[in-house]
Amino acid sequence: MIHSKRFFMPKAIFLFVGFFLSAPGLLEFGHVHAGIQAPALTKQEAAIFDQIRHLRDLSDDLRASKSKQLAIEIRQLKGAPHRLDLAFALAGLSTEGDFGHDTLQEVATTLADALRDDPAPMMGNEPAPPYVELAQLVRYEQVKVSFDDPQLAAAIAKLEEDDKSRQNADFTLTDLQGKSWSLKALRGKVVLVNFWATWCQPCRREMPDLEALYKRFKDQGFVILGISDEESAKVKELLAEQKVSYPVLLDPGRKVNELFRIEGIPKNFVYDRHGKLVAQSIDMRTQKQFLAMLAQAGLH
Repeated sequence: MIHSKRFFMPKAIFLFVGFFLSAPGLLEFGHVHAGIQAPALTKQEAAIFDQIRHLRDLSDDLRASKSKQLAIEIRQLKGAPHRLDLAFALAGLSTEGDFGHDTLQEVATTLADALRDDPAPMMGNEPAPPYVELAQLVRYEQVKVSFDDPQLAAAIAKLEEDDKSRQNADFTLTDLQGKSWSLKALRGKVVLVNFWATWCQPCRREMPDLEALYKRFKDQGFVILGISDEESAKVKELLAEQKVSYPVLLDPGRKVNELFRIEGIPKNFVYDRHGKLVAQSIDMRTQKQFLAMLAQAGLH
């Protein structure tokens, strides 16, 4: 079972948002507290639930304003049984593009407020996913939250550890034409490593922008390595329709996904000409956002 488009981890708490976003009705609505029988949605919750489910149908400008509005509405649902569920679901969709820092701040404030009122239990020795989501917003989207919690601190510490691992990562994979590519062998070039899959709609939305950027900057020593863990035939079938000219590499067994600690896609990592990891994304990026990432590696 795969959680929406973001997470691969087969844990009960991650399954909630996948059901939440895909359910044709309310019967499949899950609860963020694994193992707890959730009460039915209130009338207010059901209305917000329906709007979150249809966020992807909106244009980006409307989606930004709607996400901000929903964050505020969820924050006002004090004591509602699914308040944390709604806040977590909205946060998972708020980074699919460029909806503005103000929107992300409202979303993060709402998630922190919901966790403060309704703490999610640890997943064994790991922070619960809502804390991980909030930690990513804090670390990678530069939002501020007034929330001192051991699970949030642990989630942020894990992200720092993951980034150190990615800084030293190296791999060799083969592309669809049989050519081998090694990350460290590309020192002297700016490299964008893109983890994606054919089933991931946000990943597919990124591809035209990545292709445009590759054509724009490849003569300046820019390389994109698109990495998929799917079968070659499935990848080739998609690329027959959505053509790209940058290398697409196959990662059988997900060894490189695991090396980069990929728990959801799309994910993008930019290395400068010295091999330093200078920028990364936790979700789908627009061309404008990609340009900002590349600027950190000296490409303008």
